[in-house]
Amino acid sequence: MRGSKTTLRTPRLFTHIYGWLMLLPAAVLLVAFTHYPATATFIDSFFSTPRGRRGAAFVGLDNYQAMVEDPVFWRALENNFVYAASVIPLTIALSLLMALAINGRIAGRSFLRLSFFTPTVLPMIAVANIWLFFYSPGYGLLDQALGLFGFSSTNWLGNQHTALACLIAVAVWKDAGFFMIFYLAALQQLSPQLAEAAAIEGAGRWYFFRRITFPLLMPTTLFVLVNAIINSFRLIDHIVVMTQGGPDNTTALLLFYIYEVGFKFWDTAYAATLTVVLLLLLAALALGQFLFFDRRIHYQ
Repeated sequence: MRGSKTTLRTPRLFTHIYGWLMLLPAAVLLVAFTHYPATATFIDSFFSTPRGRRGAAFVGLDNYQAMVEDPVFWRALENNFVYAASVIPLTIALSLLMALAINGRIAGRSFLRLSFFTPTVLPMIAVANIWLFFYSPGYGLLDQALGLFGFSSTNWLGNQHTALACLIAVAVWKDAGFFMIFYLAALQQLSPQLAEAAAIEGAGRWYFFRRITFPLLMPTTLFVLVNAIINSFRLIDHIVVMTQGGPDNTTALLLFYIYEVGFKFWDTAYAATLTVVLLLLLAALALGQFLFFDRRIHYQ
């Protein structure tokens, strides 16, 4: 009996060891590039920035106090919330609309799918330079098109009232095609019998979408929403190429401000403090989404 028990325990032990060994590479990467940097950043936020031979000194909450008194931080945070509140709903609505349009049997469906998805595969720097030409005052594509209707030349990226809106348009154009793929995959998983039953009952297209299609797409919408929020708080490439945070910090978002503080002004301690705030903000938003949408999600 003892021999049989030992024989049974040995395969189980090897199974557990094999499972942990399979997880080991991913766990090492997760700790090395996620948990350790986050922990080190949190610790660095309580120290001063080392200068030359002078090492970092413990300063407690001084960096956080300086952040509260920093008007540029509040301006960047406000810009980021405005940017996120504009980009997220526009991107989700446009991606869902495109997925619905190309899900049916229409002429040129493959070409439309390719054209909708093309902006996603373009490098972000290339996208920024393309739109930089579109927004160029005088000879840019946008001014040339509006000039046909009698509008005067406008410095789109140099105007405080239009600069942030220009970045929002670029982000929506870049990300909508990516999220469209997830909605298209979810739409193709829906049973066609639902549409047939709704048609027999006399339900219109809008009623069918509102009562059946969209509720069944809620798991995909939650996934897209989480990624859209993360994307809205990690934009930096377009700002560096197109506006450099100007004019007068109108387009300075939080991550761009962290980049400037850390790599332009070399104040790594204050940059770590701003990063901690950004991480806590993203964690709170992600947690709130899961708690709020969990009861509204219909899993198949």
